[in-house]
Amino acid sequence: MTDSPPDFSWFPDLALRTAGGAVLWANDDSFAEKENLIKPGPSKYQPATFGHRGQIYDGWETRRRREPGYDEAIVRLGVPGVIHGVVIDTAWFKGNFPPEASLDALEVDGYPPVEDLIAHPGWEPIVERAKIYGDSRNPFEVFSQKRYTHVRLRIFPDGGVARLRVHGEGRPDPALLGLGPLDLTALENGGLVLDCSNRFYSSPQNLIFPGVAKVMGDGWETARRRDDANDWVRIQLAGRGRIRLAEIDTSYFLGNSPGAAALSGLTDDGEWVELLPRTDLQPDTRHRLLVNSDAAVHEARLDIYPDGGLARLRLFGDLV
Repeated sequence: MTDSPPDFSWFPDLALRTAGGAVLWANDDSFAEKENLIKPGPSKYQPATFGHRGQIYDGWETRRRREPGYDEAIVRLGVPGVIHGVVIDTAWFKGNFPPEASLDALEVDGYPPVEDLIAHPGWEPIVERAKIYGDSRNPFEVFSQKRYTHVRLRIFPDGGVARLRVHGEGRPDPALLGLGPLDLTALENGGLVLDCSNRFYSSPQNLIFPGVAKVMGDGWETARRRDDANDWVRIQLAGRGRIRLAEIDTSYFLGNSPGAAALSGLTDDGEWVELLPRTDLQPDTRHRLLVNSDAAVHEARLDIYPDGGLARLRLFGDLV
């Protein structure tokens, strides 16, 4: 890669709103809404902008506590999975940040009501109560290999948090697998971007997020190449499978879409096989391309020529 070696923040944010995450509950959000915790992008701030609740903050902020205790919020992960690390970001909160915080996690089936989640006995600590700093990214590595569906942020005793980032790998519900063709790259099915040639403008993890891109920044875009090489991305598939249909989506990429793309797959023998020959691409287009190969592969590599941006990559097939 052309960038510095990644830490756990290389993994996608499983709680992100654009991944399907939701802030289900908070005991208080008197000054700033709990929903801001999982918004995409960094927190923004404009001084001397006041609303009915006071200075407007792009984050979650509780009132000044006058009794013992703590404030807390529960987030349903958009993609359940294994958590490798979290970032409790207090950007712009300087005189009103919480001095300590902790994070618990839970795995539950289905979609229980909030009341059941609040009282659930299965919450497990993944970040013990620890000191955090104002106007800072506070990173905490997580070493559990368990699958979780929800997280609970506690702040001691009160204050503001701009963003909560929960980085990890998607793990699907086993009951949903084997029911028919599925997207073998999808984050929610267990896909993961392993590496790429360049991520100057945006992360390649965006390629496997749920839903459609809404703006150019929702996809993966590389820097302009000034040599004879090309850019590429490698993706770990949800499992060993046969790919039948490739969807290469250049939506919102107009003057910066790749001119062409090719797809290959890695077999259990360590051999790279061609799945899709070099194929011309059009700007701002969702290309659906048949794959004429019976090879069973567990990893895919997409080469784009020479550079540019993609909104999404879908590889539909069957697990074997």
